[in-house]
Amino acid sequence: MAAAAFSLALSSPASKPHKLCTSYYSKPINASFSASLPCKRSPRTALKIVRAVSISSPDLRTGPDDLVASILSKVNQSDGGVSLTKEEHKEVADVAQELQKYCVEAPVKCPLIFGEWDVVYCSVPTSPGGGYRSAFGRLFFKTKEMIQAVEAPDTVRNKVSFTALGLLDGEVSLKGKLNALDEKWIQVVFEPPELKVGGLEFRYGGQSEVKLQITYIDEKIRLGLGSRGSLFVFQRRTQAA
Repeated sequence: MAAAAFSLALSSPASKPHKLCTSYYSKPINASFSASLPCKRSPRTALKIVRAVSISSPDLRTGPDDLVASILSKVNQSDGGVSLTKEEHKEVADVAQELQKYCVEAPVKCPLIFGEWDVVYCSVPTSPGGGYRSAFGRLFFKTKEMIQAVEAPDTVRNKVSFTALGLLDGEVSLKGKLNALDEKWIQVVFEPPELKVGGLEFRYGGQSEVKLQITYIDEKIRLGLGSRGSLFVFQRRTQAA
């Protein structure tokens, strides 16, 4: 798992704050105007044509619930983004950009940040898991799940579990300390990774550090943008009954 394995990166009507997080949503603005154009049909007749022109964009037509459903439909079953085409990656980025308009004002302070999350997408698919997720690494290691747990008050645990050569189960884990840089940006300083394969267990490498902006969060998903531009989509894990 690379040093920066994977990092931290309120779905409700735009006019109401979330019950857990005080939020100020961007209100869609309906933009329309009329244009009056003279049109000479004959020497004796002047006809005035009035046209209503509407300016629209996805966020004017769609609320956060629909956008969340859309982005999940695009990234689920994509092996963390590995199987997506360049155009499909762009579609994910477009939806993420629209969702950013509905983010709470101070996402780092929102209690929804805590919990267990599946890392369901990264725009650089090899980033979560590092070498284990590279094209070469995937020949030997089949990823089973990628999980991030954010625990109060300031602990982050990342885990990538895999099957090696189709025979041995293993996992790479990282434990880090979360520091809030401001209301949107966080920094996580990770301890050296720990590798477990079969009965073997050891640490390797050194400390690592990542910075990430939380661009959207609600009960279902969390979006993050890394300091180098990587987009992450996290989906909250459901508790077994």
